[in-house]
Amino acid sequence: MATRSTKKPAGKPPTKSEIMRKISEDTDLTRKDVSAVFDSLQAQIKKNLGRRGPGVFSIPGLMKIKVVRKPATKARKGINPFTGEETIFKAKPARNVVKVTALKGLKDMV
Repeated sequence: MATRSTKKPAGKPPTKSEIMRKISEDTDLTRKDVSAVFDSLQAQIKKNLGRRGPGVFSIPGLMKIKVVRKPATKARKGINPFTGEETIFKAKPARNVVKVTALKGLKDMV
């Protein structure tokens, strides 16, 4: 017989203001300074993932964010796996997709 895990279900995720308050307390920075750091980080990510940027941004030890260009797909025929009837899948335009990869530091935390 399998045993049931005794872990409690996780509560709600912290809000933006709760995260900023906690970082402010831990680092002795003002909430305004913490907000400025987040704004700067957002600007750096936008710059690196934008059209003229390298398309990759890494937060050391945590995650790597990159933009992947997905090509356009043509309309095609296929079979609906639930009903077995033939359907036509619509064409999709080319698009940019943001991928986030967890790095070793983040994987070790979990």
